[in-house]
Amino acid sequence: QAQFVESGGGLVQPGGSLRLSCVASGFSFDHTAIGWFRQVPGKLREGVACIKKSDGSTDVLPSAKGRFIISSDNAKKTVYLQMNNLKPEDTARYYCADICATGMEVPDSALYGAWGQGTQVTVSE
Repeated sequence: QAQFVESGGGLVQPGGSLRLSCVASGFSFDHTAIGWFRQVPGKLREGVACIKKSDGSTDVLPSAKGRFIISSDNAKKTVYLQMNNLKPEDTARYYCADICATGMEVPDSALYGAWGQGTQVTVSE
């Protein structure tokens, strides 16, 4: 069963940067698309970015283009989300998963397995 461990979140001022990490296990990492999602209380998870291992292509939420970069290290089974020029509206809990849904909202049931615990990103003065 797929498992995900997210880390790298924290409190940062507007304009700051963070790099999130997602360590994955339990599935064929080299051939599986991985997505980053974020969730604020009371709302569904929103797809933020996606990387497809088949061709290395990436996709990022329009509001995050030019600021967020998704990348992957297959040897470490880790996907990163570099977030630059952070804005207060980026405040959310961030999760990764073996699905992609950039720009879409997904319910908890979207995963066959369980979501990870996520990592909190807070952008504030």
